[in-house]
Amino acid sequence: MNGFASALWAETLKLRRSKVPLFTALGFSMVPLMGGLFMIILKDPAAARSMGLITAKAQLVAGVADWPTFFSILAQAVAVGGAILFAIFTAWVFGREFSDHTAKELLALPTSREAIVAAKFVVIVVWTLALSIFIFGFGLVIGSLVVIPGWSEILLRTAFVDVMGAALLTIGLLSFVALLASVGRGYMPPFGWTIFTVVLAQIAALTGWGDWFPWSVPALFSGAAGPRAELLGPHSYIIVLIASLLGLAGTFTWWRSADQTK
Repeated sequence: MNGFASALWAETLKLRRSKVPLFTALGFSMVPLMGGLFMIILKDPAAARSMGLITAKAQLVAGVADWPTFFSILAQAVAVGGAILFAIFTAWVFGREFSDHTAKELLALPTSREAIVAAKFVVIVVWTLALSIFIFGFGLVIGSLVVIPGWSEILLRTAFVDVMGAALLTIGLLSFVALLASVGRGYMPPFGWTIFTVVLAQIAALTGWGDWFPWSVPALFSGAAGPRAELLGPHSYIIVLIASLLGLAGTFTWWRSADQTK
């Protein structure tokens, strides 16, 4: 337990001293700002054109400027944008040890490898969850400033479940990003994996197999393709859980047994 506490303290210190968490927070902050801009445009497209927010040739996607639409944008952006931004953060947490050539020194410490990997995952989960909660709260502020109708406490609770559910499903799949960052000893393999799964998730959803493909489930849960009750079943969540556990097991196994002398 002491070893884990020491590893967690070290990972937290790295987090505090790096600008990567700040950049991911700033990047994710664009989600509610983008949603607020869409609400302004949908409220009055003619005024938006006169202010130069959109051009006369712009083709607006059908939608209503209200809280349900705004929350839907947040949930979908967390599922899709989170898959990329959370993966960047995860790749940094695991890949930096190889890019900075600190892996050998790190593993020479009296702290077990399992404790080090567990501490890294705890930091990833805590930070990505904190980001998701921050974005939801920031979205409430933006939506209030834009002044859109349709607010209710029931909607607030439902929207929170949508956003945090999409975030949790996305976070669960980050274990494969950690595995690729470890096996690939750097940033590029997990980045390539992330782009590959994002594209494949879109294809699976379009072809009707999204409920069986783990990386499609977060976006389908967010309502990106319609009501999730019609698109997902219990098997969808089980598949995400299995994929998450496989990634975790693979990461722990690799760190425990791989040759770290190179």
